[in-house]
Amino acid sequence: MTRILVAWALAAMSTFAMAQPQALNVIVFPGGFNLPTWAAERQGFFQSNGVRVVLTLTPSSTFQMQGLAEGRFDIAMTALDNVIAYQEGQGEAKIPDNPDMFAFMGSDNGFLSVMGGKGVQRFADLKGKKLSVDALTTGFAFVLRELLAKNGIAESDVSFERAGGVVERFQELMKGTHAATVLLTPFDLLAQAKGHVQLARADEQLGAYLGIVGAARRSWARQHEQALVGFIRAYRDGVAFLYENREIAEALLVANVRAMTPVLAKQSLGILLGDKTGFYKDVRLDAQGAQTVLALRSKYTGRPLGDPAKYVDASYRDKALAR
Repeated sequence: MTRILVAWALAAMSTFAMAQPQALNVIVFPGGFNLPTWAAERQGFFQSNGVRVVLTLTPSSTFQMQGLAEGRFDIAMTALDNVIAYQEGQGEAKIPDNPDMFAFMGSDNGFLSVMGGKGVQRFADLKGKKLSVDALTTGFAFVLRELLAKNGIAESDVSFERAGGVVERFQELMKGTHAATVLLTPFDLLAQAKGHVQLARADEQLGAYLGIVGAARRSWARQHEQALVGFIRAYRDGVAFLYENREIAEALLVANVRAMTPVLAKQSLGILLGDKTGFYKDVRLDAQGAQTVLALRSKYTGRPLGDPAKYVDASYRDKALAR
């Protein structure tokens, strides 16, 4: 009888363990572009797909990519340019040798704008001024440099300073520390509400651009395929939920973004859920957008890069969407 009870207890414990969702340590930048994650969490999509997301907010891309490469985080929602840079040994943070990071899904085009600081009304006002970036050679620094060039500002006309992630850059812009920076929606709208001028939108001047992606290490992904597929499926379902439930999407923005108002939330969704500008409903790794990222990195580093397949693998996304 005792043996039967022990066997039953072990079986029950095994079943319970199998039923527990896989914890995923995910590192993200703070901001409204986390809407799909918030929606998936609210609706229980992660849980129903066998995963539990533990979010960490990163202060910078260097902290984020170093943590991903070292295995402290399983997944990073980050710029595709960061993945490429660190794979090519061009990142600013020290990481282990032979990194195996890759992008497994796409989220959006980055929602990028160049925002002017206090008193800046046009690009010409930036001459002789200091501009902020997350890091000098990764993230969206090359987007800023390209938009400056397209609008008649030579790199010798300005100086660049590292200021950390989008929240930190936004705060410094509000203080008047820098004359301009790249901000992501909704921080661009928050800045405009405080009287700052939007000098350019990246999607209007650069065309297709693959901004934020889901990234992981290939070795980790192979060992945790089911959990990764579940994460992608839940994220995709979160995106779909947002498009179908805009009032809840507005409420999520107001609840999770400091200084967000219902009016600004509605304006933000015009971009975040816009027909041409919004989150990718199919979480695709946009090929044309990836080529733009590679072209900019090639241009500003002087090192030709041309094969997106070296940095992306859509097979996990394909499995997630095959259900």
